[in-house]
Amino acid sequence: MTAKFVPPIRRIETAKGHYYKDGNGQRIPGVTTMLGDGVPKPALINWAANATAEYAVDNWDQLTELQPSARLKTLQGARYASSDKAKKRGTEVHGYAERLVKGEKVAGIPDELRGHVEAYVWFLDKFEVDPILVEATIVSYRYGYAGTLDLIAELTDTDGQRRRMLLDAKTNEKGIFWETPLQLAAYRYADFYVDDAGKEQPMIEVDACGAVLVNSDGAQLIPCLAGPEQMKSFRIAAAMRDIVNNGRDLVGSPVDPHNPEPSIARVIFEEPK
Repeated sequence: MTAKFVPPIRRIETAKGHYYKDGNGQRIPGVTTMLGDGVPKPALINWAANATAEYAVDNWDQLTELQPSARLKTLQGARYASSDKAKKRGTEVHGYAERLVKGEKVAGIPDELRGHVEAYVWFLDKFEVDPILVEATIVSYRYGYAGTLDLIAELTDTDGQRRRMLLDAKTNEKGIFWETPLQLAAYRYADFYVDDAGKEQPMIEVDACGAVLVNSDGAQLIPCLAGPEQMKSFRIAAAMRDIVNNGRDLVGSPVDPHNPEPSIARVIFEEPK
């Protein structure tokens, strides 16, 4: 990663999500994208195979009625239905969480999300959460990345002590994955965050980092080690992403010989007499 971006940072909203641009209009890679592209995830290979197999078993009759080409296309996209549903749920829960932590009232909660929302309210109440920074864009011009943190807040830990923590809400049914500490480290050691007025401010220091695992059954505060070593690991992942994305440029095109018809030719074999 090289420091090639200039302020100010802008977060651009799109129909499918968001991305970041610097003062020159150059796109800045996001933290989660860098981790997703830079670190292999063997478990995803097994998940994709299982999701495709499960879809085939559950929809066998419909698949047999399709032409082979349509059947193949359907199976190729089957695994995305599950991931898209999970992403949509995560986005909606994050939206409710942002409003709740700001003290806003929410209404019209879908039945399938009511358990998640109630669990997050329980977390806010039981840990006596006082927000400092909510859903804020961060940027590191030094290392060349941007992102959006969920929450920096003062809360009461299990020892009864008030602590300032950087937190990321997760709705993954499998729990907290190992890349979360790297994600939190990248946020923690960013250069700046963008305040409500759109101005860049020096990043707020925190005592610790953690994830809030939210599902329909409850919420858990899970501490995550997100210190200098994890920041180093994030930078390694970012470097691997650069290698993967730019590695093809290291291989040149075939070259022609200077003299395609040299006066001397090597004898490889002789014809039998």
